[in-house]
Formats: sequence, C-alpha cells, structure tokens
Amino acid sequence: MRFDIVSIFPDFFSGFMENGILRRALSEGLVEIRAHDLREFTHDRHRTVDDRPFGGGEGMVLKPEPLAEAFAAMGIAPKAERERLQVSESASQQISKSAEQLDGEVSGAAEPARTRVILLSAQGRPFTQAIARELATLDRVVLVCGRYEGVDERVNELYCDEEISIGDYVLSGGELAAAVLIDAAMRLIPGVLGNQASSEYESFGVADAEIDSDVDGVPRSQHGAGGLLDYPHYTRPAEFAGLKTPAVLLNGDHLEIRKWRRAQQLRKTLVNRPDLLEKAALSKQDLKLLEEIRNEEPL
Repeated sequence: MRFDIVSIFPDFFSGFMENGILRRALSEGLVEIRAHDLREFTHDRHRTVDDRPFGGGEGMVLKPEPLAEAFAAMGIAPKAERERLQVSESASQQISKSAEQLDGEVSGAAEPARTRVILLSAQGRPFTQAIARELATLDRVVLVCGRYEGVDERVNELYCDEEISIGDYVLSGGELAAAVLIDAAMRLIPGVLGNQASSEYESFGVADAEIDSDVDGVPRSQHGAGGLLDYPHYTRPAEFAGLKTPAVLLNGDHLEIRKWRRAQQLRKTLVNRPDLLEKAALSKQDLKLLEEIRNEEPL
C-alpha cells in the first residue's frame, strides 16, 4: 500500500517514519510513504504556494496551480477522469473474465488500482475506525495537507474524492492529521501487526460476527469490540501499589473472563462515550448487562 503526502513541510514526517510498527512495515515493503514538497511545484523565486482569499478576510489560501502540478507529477488525474478510467477498466475486465469463464478458465487479471485522494480539513467527515478499514483495502492514498485558511475549493472539486477531519478542533495544518490516518490505516494491512487479530480485539474493533472463529492463537474468551471501547488490561505483577488484578482474570475460566470483559466494555463506553452505544450492535445479554450497570451506584 502506498501513501503520498502533499505538504509544505515534508520533513515533518521523517521522525514519524523512523519508529515503531511503521518503521518495520516500511522496511518489509508492506507500506510505502512518499512526502512531496508543494513548494517544488512553484515557478517564482519566492516559491509562493498561497495567496489572499477572494472576497477579503483573514489569512491566506493555498493556490490551485502548485497542487495541480503536484498531482500531475504523481500521476493523479482529475477525479472525473479517474472515475471514467476505473469504470472502463472494470467493464473491460468483466468482459475478459466472462470470456475466459466460457472457455472454462479462471481469470487472472488484476483489479484496477484503487486510489483515493483525501483533503485533510476541519470541514471533512469525522475520521473513524471504519474509515481506517476502508483505506487499508486501497492500493494508494493521497493525502493533501491543508494550511493557513485552507485550500482553494476548486482543488477539492477537481481532484479530491473526499474531505476528512480527525476531530472538532482546528490544527495549524494537515500534517498531524495525515500521520493519524496513516498510522490507523497501515496497522490494519495484513502482515503489519505481529498478530493480525490484535486489530480486531480493541476499541472500535469489528463485531463478533465478523471475526474468524478459527484465528490461531486467539482465545475465544476474547470479545470483538463491535464499535465499543476496549476493556481494561492487566499484566504482571498481580498486585501493584496496593491494587490487585481482578480475580476473574486469574482463574482461567474463559467464559467468566469473556463475560467480565464485555461488562467492562459496556461500562467504560457508558462512562466515556455513551454516544457509541446508540450505533453499537448490542445483544440481549449486552442490554441486560447495560441495565445492571446503570442500576449500580452513580457513575
């Protein structure tokens, strides 16, 4: 999977790529990241990438010409052209596949390259784990880091497939948001994590029904997050600073552990993110546990 980042501060990403899981993913060729300096696509001696907004107002706006040249250099065509090409390639492959099936052969043609161009913006749709999973299935993601008051809207209309925001607050630029998207998506790519099931059993993980029950090495006492927050974790020593690990986690009864963890997920979600409960897929047992939690002493 390849990430292209367009930024006026490409060096921002140097340290980000030299540590942790991402460093290993890059060294093993599972992920490729290229940071492009927007100023390299300017033609004046000041390397100007911004200008005053039409209609007046504070701040500056990133100009469309350098961004268009950056896209051209990366081989990224305008959105309408990319959509036409993808439809044409898909139709051509379907015809080819049908012909081969008539001959009793299996089609070996590759799927059309899947590319998405994303403008990182406070006006975008909120970034979620579900979007991270979408991105992890693509071949290439191009991230445009906004700056100042934003990007000329014509760039958004002509090139960007969508706008994404990482939260209801304003950053100085889109670089931090780009790092967040890359980190969240790349860890879902097969092979990046030591145990791929790790991404299923965590906050905002997939629901139980979507988890392969035959995943090796994952005890069935675990529980898919199903859009809820993760349960609390404990490790050795069993007692620390006078606080003991819950006894249920030490008795080896996986059914009881599973029940305890699910209750803790529901409790933590109710306290910290009650909004998530509205969309979560809750079983009758979940609803019963939730009612018991609500009837406990005030949270």
